[in-house]
Amino acid sequence: MDCVESFTNVDCSKMETDSLLKSLEQSLIPGIPDDVALSCLARVPRKYHSVLNCVSKRWRYLVGSEEWFWYRLSHHLEETWIYSLCRDKSEQLCIYALDPDQYRRGWRQIHGPPGSFLRRKGVGFEVLGKKIYLFGGCGWIEDATDEVYSYDASINTWARGAPLPTARCFFAHETLDGKIYAIGGLGSKSSDQHSWDIYDSQTSSWSSHVDKNVIPDIEDSAVMDGKIYIRARISASSSQLNAAVYDPSSWTWQQADSDVACWCGPIVVVDGILYILDQNSGVRLMMWQKDTRAWIGLRRFSEHLVQPPCRLVAVGKKMFVVGRGLNTVMFDVESASCVDGVLVSSSVLKLDCVDEVISCKSLAI
Repeated sequence: MDCVESFTNVDCSKMETDSLLKSLEQSLIPGIPDDVALSCLARVPRKYHSVLNCVSKRWRYLVGSEEWFWYRLSHHLEETWIYSLCRDKSEQLCIYALDPDQYRRGWRQIHGPPGSFLRRKGVGFEVLGKKIYLFGGCGWIEDATDEVYSYDASINTWARGAPLPTARCFFAHETLDGKIYAIGGLGSKSSDQHSWDIYDSQTSSWSSHVDKNVIPDIEDSAVMDGKIYIRARISASSSQLNAAVYDPSSWTWQQADSDVACWCGPIVVVDGILYILDQNSGVRLMMWQKDTRAWIGLRRFSEHLVQPPCRLVAVGKKMFVVGRGLNTVMFDVESASCVDGVLVSSSVLKLDCVDEVISCKSLAI
């Protein structure tokens, strides 16, 4: 009887130990409730998230989860990085990332994109949530494609996404109200120029729509005042402006007022104010005045710092002008100073390359 009790005590002790070890393995931090552990880990700066990914499978799962993403956003812990889609001297696509808080470390290349995209032209490049989406495009002997790939910036991985309903290249694309829009462009049918597709990340699916007011031969697009504006290419034989605006509340396209749509260059919004980078003669920053409904010139940039074509992106109240070779000028809208009308930047980043910058986007985690 004593032997039975002895064996029973040993078995119970072993079971308790195994149960304790299992619970410790499943805990984010042993001895600390998971909600407290999440609160601690979520405050780790983003530059160290790649280290967190290497600690354990549980930590890697957490860092890549929607729970982590929304916790940092809801508690104002998010950090915004800039991503640039470029084309190098061998005509291949490449993507770079920049941490604005460590700008002196410069840009770093993101491995990828997928091989099928490397030499494509006219591709879409948008950010939604914690992912970058690369979609559409065509090649010299390759028709427009419906392929979609996403890059999860939290865990540094690529995955194939739901295909576009319509194969497109050289199309307009924007992100608005948590959805990605692929508008017009070239496809297999002439009617594709008057269609647009909407991607909903909640359902991981696209929906397709057609409206005759979607103008053909789109050259540029922008989001202003909660609406999407598209502008057609202006030919040398005609100076007439052809632009349309999409209202998501009514799902309709209408002709846009020419004064709002007569922009030519990348646009960003800072504190509700529209800014444009005019590159027709040098590189000049302009601002939209709502009361006079006109674009006014503010300051110009020295071409010794950035060379066109440039892209413009904002992080908070800081603007980043990214030019050829990823040369980058950063300045604060509120505190930037000028000398003889030339904007003085707070930093200049120079890389030994000649990559052409196609698009720049910001992504916060």
